[in-house]
Amino acid sequence: MPTRLTFFMDYLRRKIDKYLDDWYETSNKKPLIIKGARQIGKTKSIKEFAKRHYDYLVDINFVLNSEYRDIFDSGYGVDTIIKNISLKNPSYKFVPGKTLIFFDEIQKCVNAATSLKSFNEDGRYDVICSGSLMGLSYKEIESISTGNKTDYNMYSMDFEEFLWALGYNDNQIEDLYAHMKELKPLSSVEFSVFLTRFHEYMVLGGMPAIVKLFVEQKSYSGILDLQKQIILDYEEDITKYAEGLDKTKILNVFRKIPVFLGNDNKKFRISKVAHGARSREYVGVTDWLNDAGIVNISYCMNELALPLKGNYDPDNFRIYFMDTGLLVASLDEEASKDLRENKNFNTYKGAIYENIVGDMLKKSGYDLFFYKKEDGTQEIEFFVRDRDSLIPIDVKAKDGRPNSMIGLINNEKVEDIKYGIKLAEKNIGFKDNIYTFPYFLSFLVKRYLNEKK
Repeated sequence: MPTRLTFFMDYLRRKIDKYLDDWYETSNKKPLIIKGARQIGKTKSIKEFAKRHYDYLVDINFVLNSEYRDIFDSGYGVDTIIKNISLKNPSYKFVPGKTLIFFDEIQKCVNAATSLKSFNEDGRYDVICSGSLMGLSYKEIESISTGNKTDYNMYSMDFEEFLWALGYNDNQIEDLYAHMKELKPLSSVEFSVFLTRFHEYMVLGGMPAIVKLFVEQKSYSGILDLQKQIILDYEEDITKYAEGLDKTKILNVFRKIPVFLGNDNKKFRISKVAHGARSREYVGVTDWLNDAGIVNISYCMNELALPLKGNYDPDNFRIYFMDTGLLVASLDEEASKDLRENKNFNTYKGAIYENIVGDMLKKSGYDLFFYKKEDGTQEIEFFVRDRDSLIPIDVKAKDGRPNSMIGLINNEKVEDIKYGIKLAEKNIGFKDNIYTFPYFLSFLVKRYLNEKK
């Protein structure tokens, strides 16, 4: 009998690891669907989890093993499905409580999602499904498996996971949080080291293959080529999976994201996508990219009041790359080289900082919202909330006085805003009801607000 192994030597620790361990310990657990964009490490994490907890793994990839797509044709009973799998591969072992069934790339076999009801009611085997969000209709899956599954949203590596990959431990990260909690400035060494790590993360992003290559060779050699290949893979997937929509229009929007972010306004404008383009011709395009998990969308607030989701304009939004490393790789060669060699992140009208803060907030569980007056006199890059407050987050590419935020905090008509957060290349501080944190602590903002007294 195979022994249960610890982590592979080449495995990068992920936050999903603890979630999966907790799921394993849950009594009467439901089948799990891991959702996320392509190449973020879903399959690797699931297989690593299987080695920690199970004696046997039934691993069926519906892209690589297309011959398994008909295993549901005889019905959805668990014994029938197991019989059909065993006919195709008699070496698979099905032992209740000791076997994990992993259906990968289920966008190629939606019947696998239909079977989750049977597996949930049967209860003998743990089941995990995963697949590329491109081409995978979760609306369809919801309609056929409601109440019989648990969903988990996975993203590319966040900054904390990047620090783990570099060898930093939980105690060192807890020390960062302790400084935030006590509003105690970091030492010059601490600030310098983590700012350097953050600059590396801005260039690299969090795609596991890229982080792994950087950790192994301790240089940027080959990184840009790998990033550009991932972008090409995404574009190929768009042409493969964008059913019912004009694939050219989706590609146009995806390729123009750096153009939108390079403008002062940063607002998504159809006129910038293609000459003569009209909004009605692009209905559903940005939603498709968002649902596919390869972009983050931030919506403009109509009214500065809670609740956030009840006060925004769905037609006024900004589009960010879901991974800032891919944004950097999508820039022209000269700009990309400048960022890598000179760490000149203040260029590009603050878009790099906005993109990475938006990415870090999204990975923390926040939806993204911003505010900008039509006359341009007031702008806040992001909004979050605590129990009873609306919290503006000002992202400063260059350090300066956050006049817009100060105006909102002091405006008696805006009752829900009591304080704000400024993210900049500055140490921890507090003044005029504004908390200042360095960019690299963005991944801890949600925890800070949840635990803040």
